[in-house]
Amino acid sequence: MGKVRTRGAALLLVALALACGLAGLAGCSGENAKGAPASGEALRVGVRSDVVGFGYLNEGTGKYYGLEIDIAEEMAARMGYGSVEFVTVTPDTRKDMLANGEVDCMVACYSIAESREKNFDFSPSYYTDASIVMVEKSSLVSSIDDLKGLTFGTMAGTNTAPQLALKLTESGFTSGEALEQTEDHSMTRFDNFRLVQMASYQDLSRALEEGSIDAACMDGAIAHTYLNADRSMLDYVIDTQEYGVATQKGSALSKPVSDAIQGMLDDGTVAALTDKWN
Repeated sequence: MGKVRTRGAALLLVALALACGLAGLAGCSGENAKGAPASGEALRVGVRSDVVGFGYLNEGTGKYYGLEIDIAEEMAARMGYGSVEFVTVTPDTRKDMLANGEVDCMVACYSIAESREKNFDFSPSYYTDASIVMVEKSSLVSSIDDLKGLTFGTMAGTNTAPQLALKLTESGFTSGEALEQTEDHSMTRFDNFRLVQMASYQDLSRALEEGSIDAACMDGAIAHTYLNADRSMLDYVIDTQEYGVATQKGSALSKPVSDAIQGMLDDGTVAALTDKWN
């Protein structure tokens, strides 16, 4: 896990801001040159390839499936694009790929957050989710209090880690003081628990199965991909998430994207697509 350095009761928000990369990205503002689509032009949309029901790539067929895939296709059609080019993004790569113009927009389980709105524009929310805590049934953990002194795992590059630490602090589970942190910020030790951040949801799921973490924390939409008969979700909500379509800050695409999503909300298209995939 790398060399550990003592933080001496480092402030919670400072530690988690470093751990989760909440600092703003430089050079993201400015007008995107992409304007109205030319005839037959493809819209490049960043999507997830590993979230069943939202964005999932069938490697056998090479096709993407899920709610966000359908939303992206309908949105692009309403904006006048001839087709959609789907590009796989991950929590680690999605910010840079959008900022660098590798994708035109993202429909990728990307929650609307104040820290992100400094760098990107967001459409109205098309889906509301809750981040949850998942455990192995064999652990006999049945409540959040049973996890005192144990290890929580989250996905690096998401908002779940800071949201979890703040919720646990507000509820009195922890004092909120970060006592130790690895140099790569992958592990932070607090008074009553450890917080580990991993590179992928597959790693997080594997760590839960192997017992190197005692609880896996993630959006509920994503958790269903990794839920099985040997696991359960605690009756505990870390925070709610509002998913929106992200575009570059000040992009010429921002308003057309927002207008398309708002139209899909108003005429019931989003609701119908959500029902299709529930």
